[in-house]
Amino acid sequence: MLTPFITVAAESAADVVDAVDQAMHAAEPHHVAGWVTALFAFLLVAMIACLALEEKLHAKKSVIVGLYAVVCLILGGVLGLLPFYDVHHLMIAGHEVELPVYIPAIDWGVIAIILGSSLFVDITSKSGLFTWIAIKLTKASKGDPFMLLIYYGVMTVAFSAVLNNVTAMIIVGSLSAVSLGKLGKADKLLGFLLVEGLLTNVGGLLTLISSVPNIIVGNAAGISFMTFFIKAAPYVLIATAATIWMGAKFFKIGRLTTDADKAEAALQVAAFDENDGIESRFFFWFGGTMLVLFIAVIASASVPGWFLNELGMGFVALAFAAVMLIRYKATADRFYQALDWDLLGFFAALFVVINVMEHAMVLHEIGNLLKPIIAMGDTAGPGTLLASSAAASSVTDNIPLSAMLAKILAANPDVGANADSPFWWAIIFGANLGGNITPIGSASTLVAVTIIHKNNLKLSFMGFVKAAVPFAAAQIVLAIVYVLLFL
Repeated sequence: MLTPFITVAAESAADVVDAVDQAMHAAEPHHVAGWVTALFAFLLVAMIACLALEEKLHAKKSVIVGLYAVVCLILGGVLGLLPFYDVHHLMIAGHEVELPVYIPAIDWGVIAIILGSSLFVDITSKSGLFTWIAIKLTKASKGDPFMLLIYYGVMTVAFSAVLNNVTAMIIVGSLSAVSLGKLGKADKLLGFLLVEGLLTNVGGLLTLISSVPNIIVGNAAGISFMTFFIKAAPYVLIATAATIWMGAKFFKIGRLTTDADKAEAALQVAAFDENDGIESRFFFWFGGTMLVLFIAVIASASVPGWFLNELGMGFVALAFAAVMLIRYKATADRFYQALDWDLLGFFAALFVVINVMEHAMVLHEIGNLLKPIIAMGDTAGPGTLLASSAAASSVTDNIPLSAMLAKILAANPDVGANADSPFWWAIIFGANLGGNITPIGSASTLVAVTIIHKNNLKLSFMGFVKAAVPFAAAQIVLAIVYVLLFL
């Protein structure tokens, strides 16, 4: 048992986190009864099943996982799994700090990154910058369907890297419906929307902050922003080109052939006005400048020895959000209302559940199941883990999957201390790309299907799977080859 107080001469926030983390791990039980582990494993499976059936249950993610967090904490207390009293009090630099057991269980760095990035992007989008880019590319295509597919595909990937995937899909998907309608090519809309939906998850691989699994696994592995980008970018480029090429072939999206058709299409897209969404020219340029600075500063936040490295990417995201809020200082509350509080609540509760599962030795047992895969070495092992992660992500939420696997790998002596291990990348690629197999695999593919139905296009669940599997299979095979040969 630990003493009731832990004294720490804390000089930085990192010292506090390290103190709490060490105390939490020191308090972990050495032995847990098999039936207790089985009970909590059942709760974990039940929670994942409920997340997969979220729409049928008519319940938000935060409510589902929050309920399981409450149950897990109560059972953990009753069964003596959690150090409720041992880690409740900390002495930080001579001051007593009380922390309920579920507070240090939450990865506040991840919460800060998501909160700050969401706020920053939402405010920046009000400048009209992203709509301006989209319409400019539409005009550049001169209305040629094949060029539109290329431009919209690349735009989807780029937007997914800096926006959240759902927002990227809404912007590009809505513009696709309008553009193809005006061009008299509405019969090609299904192909466009499917390709764009699949590319949102490819674009989600581009940077450390492009998707939630990236943030979770990247933080656990200690992968810096620039390292992530340099290693992921070549694959994203290849996968994007392959997906667009396959989309053009499968959905018969070709070039305009006659001069009359080309002239008419160019005239139609020329009527689009990219300045419609710009309320203030100053804020438009300010938003663009801040976006470039945001990417540059958050990339440099991982440079060792710099003060931003101590403060972390979460601080950078929150700081930029605060600066952007100055533009709407009198109406800032509307941006707070628009935040995805369900996602943030879901994350906080999920971290609590995962922490209890760790104390109940559930993660230890899952880690034992993964040992044969890790024992395969850096050849067959990462490929097997990537394919398994993709399959699991296709039918359930990839966030708890990523959180669990990241926690397990971090505890593995052969992988945890090695940020260059291909096993980390196997989870990242698998969790992101698995969402392309089914329409419920990711939020962005679900939005794509929603836009499809909104435009009165017929596509069933199995119809989506039938159309998407060749693309997803090609992307996953490319990812396995890339991870095994180049990472």
